[in-house]
Amino acid sequence: MGGRSADKVKFTSYDDLFGSAEVVAAEEDRSIRVPLGELHSFKNHPFHVLDDEKMMDTVRSIRQYGVLVPAIARPDPEGGYELVAGHRRHRASELAEKETMPVIVRDLDDDAATIIMADSNLQRESLLPSERAFAYKMKLDAMKRQAGRPSKENVSQVGTQKRSDQLLAEQVGQSRNQIQRYIRLTELIPELMDNIRVVGCWAHARRKFDEALQTLPKEAQKNFPAAMGERYCSRLFKLEQALAELTPEERYEKRLEQEKPVLDTLLSWANDMQAKTAPKS
Repeated sequence: MGGRSADKVKFTSYDDLFGSAEVVAAEEDRSIRVPLGELHSFKNHPFHVLDDEKMMDTVRSIRQYGVLVPAIARPDPEGGYELVAGHRRHRASELAEKETMPVIVRDLDDDAATIIMADSNLQRESLLPSERAFAYKMKLDAMKRQAGRPSKENVSQVGTQKRSDQLLAEQVGQSRNQIQRYIRLTELIPELMDNIRVVGCWAHARRKFDEALQTLPKEAQKNFPAAMGERYCSRLFKLEQALAELTPEERYEKRLEQEKPVLDTLLSWANDMQAKTAPKS
């Protein structure tokens, strides 16, 4: 191997090379070669396409093998085609200095296109909470608009229609409450959204700290960092429970007065612990 280190060998992910299994083309679909300049990004596409290391891996693969699975697009009334799935492959093809790429062109209405666009990205592990939030909102809105055309699979055992957010939760493996937590993030200003890394509630956060403590002998738990995190979360959880009967305006004021100081201390502690903790530990 001439001194090459095995840990430098990198593999492009299946999704980057072949696309999402959610949108793999049906047998009857046929792809055409489309000039890259005729492919336009999906309107309000919520997923960032970054020229990062993973992108460079995809570029090298496309230079060697080409795009192995076509993108999906629909005709653009103003000319060319609107990409529905395949934005990363399109960008990688540009960086690989390709002139065209294979594309399956489908006549899709806005809702069908939105759902395919969201599904082709939501299974990725590296999504930011902001990306997931807007994708959930866009897909849920599209599903609600389609609710007048329910399929047999959407009918519950008692004959009533499932709520759209219930269907979405089942499809993505989240609870309805968690879906709504993500969607509420879309109301934040961009500067705040960019700093969000985890979405959940204090009960869930406290449970994670508790699970970490359970891996240790009881005599070692008291001084373990997770014990401090659990105490912070328990305090915030208790404060939040006391606000349950207040109006939204009153809760907001009390949160600023009572919870924000605790939260600021928690975040300062968490940042300090992160600086002392090895990655992925």
